[in-house]
Amino acid sequence: MKLSKRGEYGLRAMIDLATALQAQGGKANGSVVQIREIAERQHIPAKFLEQILLTLKNAGLLHSRMGVGGGYYLAKPASEISLGQIIRVLDGPLAPIGCVSQMAYEPCGCPDERTCGLRLVMLDVRNAIADLLDGTSLADVSQRVDVAQALLKDPPALFPVMD
Repeated sequence: MKLSKRGEYGLRAMIDLATALQAQGGKANGSVVQIREIAERQHIPAKFLEQILLTLKNAGLLHSRMGVGGGYYLAKPASEISLGQIIRVLDGPLAPIGCVSQMAYEPCGCPDERTCGLRLVMLDVRNAIADLLDGTSLADVSQRVDVAQALLKDPPALFPVMD
């Protein structure tokens, strides 16, 4: 699996939306964010971001509100949207080779797929990637960002001061 710019930008935008939701106390209806704001904060070309967010909206991960004060917001709680879902929508299967994909299986050219050493290893790779990405929600990432920002503001002392 290689994360494309489309996938990277989509993840960053969704994390941005989840962070906005968390900053407003988790109130989904107050977390409408304009594309321009996300694009500026995340350094993403606005036109490209617009296409990405539309894809995520069509996949049911986002909703939008039109008009003045309109924008995008998460279609479900950040804790119910995994990084794996977002990547699959934007970049396709997580599997490094087609014969281990659950979404887009393709037979390989090896003599016996059931005992192919490469397939067995790539299946482990696919499962490890899927377990991590499917087990990590936008809320999890948003919390990690909060912790990292708090540590930057008030880094722990490496050596305690002794009197």
